[in-house]
Amino acid sequence: MLLSWIQEVLLSVGVPTKSVDELAVVGFVGLVAAGASIVYWVLKTYLLKLIHRVTLKTSNKWDDALMDSRMFHRALRLIPLTIVLLCIERLGPGQLVIVKRMVFAVIILIGARTVEAFLNAVSVVYHADKEASRKPIRPLFQALLIVLYLLASIFIISVLLDKEPWGLFSLLGGLTAVTMLVFKDTILGFVAGIQLGANDMVREGDWIEMPKYGADGDVIEVTVNTVKVRNWDKTISTIPTYALISDSFKNWRGMSESGGRRIKRSICIDMNTVHFADEAMLQKFRKMDLLKDYVEKTQQAIDAENAQRNMDLSATVVNGRRQTNLGIFRAYLVNYLRDNPKIHKGMTFLVRHLQPTPQGLPIEIYVFSADKNWVNYEAIQADIFDHILASIPEFGLRVFQQPSGNDVAALARR
Repeated sequence: MLLSWIQEVLLSVGVPTKSVDELAVVGFVGLVAAGASIVYWVLKTYLLKLIHRVTLKTSNKWDDALMDSRMFHRALRLIPLTIVLLCIERLGPGQLVIVKRMVFAVIILIGARTVEAFLNAVSVVYHADKEASRKPIRPLFQALLIVLYLLASIFIISVLLDKEPWGLFSLLGGLTAVTMLVFKDTILGFVAGIQLGANDMVREGDWIEMPKYGADGDVIEVTVNTVKVRNWDKTISTIPTYALISDSFKNWRGMSESGGRRIKRSICIDMNTVHFADEAMLQKFRKMDLLKDYVEKTQQAIDAENAQRNMDLSATVVNGRRQTNLGIFRAYLVNYLRDNPKIHKGMTFLVRHLQPTPQGLPIEIYVFSADKNWVNYEAIQADIFDHILASIPEFGLRVFQQPSGNDVAALARR
């Protein structure tokens, strides 16, 4: 009807009959394009603003994410394009075939971009949830986008060439080897992303160490091709996703999810300073709040056992049982750490000897701090060993350390 009206108008203004049909089609396309532009302007000016106001008033995160991803903007473009396509269809199957194909191809492209915006919104909402059970799905979505645009490209080519898309699929199958070569890293990353997610090997926010790639920090993004790690010096390390499957790395999530953070450090004691505790030393230790009960109960048990076995303690110090300054020092460390509110009492708690070395006898502290924050953890650990180093002389012990230049110089001056 519109085309006939345009033809009548052209004839009425004196346009030659032989040119009326072509000019009428051009006018028809111009009017349809103008009408579609007006429809799009109305939708964008009024409907889109209305949708935006509604999303601002709701507490739901989904509509905000969809608006930020511009899904509504892209979806609205499909309406005027569909109107153009339907109007062109009214001309008949033989009219404006090329234009019709181009409009249909644009609809397919914008439809794919609309789906992309929706997937991006889903990914944003999903990854915004900081629950520990969340697994990264961004690699899966990126793989879906690759498949989406691959299919969209095939259908666009088939529409423009007026060919069946299934023939293009068969051609693509014949180019499998080339496809594997071109998209090798993407395919490896996609498979690795599935394995990482299925086995829950790494999540965004995890602290990982991978010295081979200079990575030691928090995972900030997991994609099909790369994993980005923000190191503690604020630099960014980029690791191929498949490297997390083929190579080894350390994930500190177990520590983060546990009740504490391990303190594992030793101090080497000069073995020449280890000896039995005499009565004067025992009296000194009985005055220490953290040791008085231990020393008294232990000495009573030792005295009772020696008396039962009729030990002659005056003959030599190795007869019977006696307390040592090192044993009492270990007991002091145990009581000191148990009295420290910053130490987790429900996890592994050890004060132990290690194998003696030429550098002395290592006494290892193996406990867990209740505070997992790195700064606080280091402060707790430093306070503990500051106290230990300062208290060692009170037990007649000495820390072993290699002679320094000052030690050698002082010895030479004697």
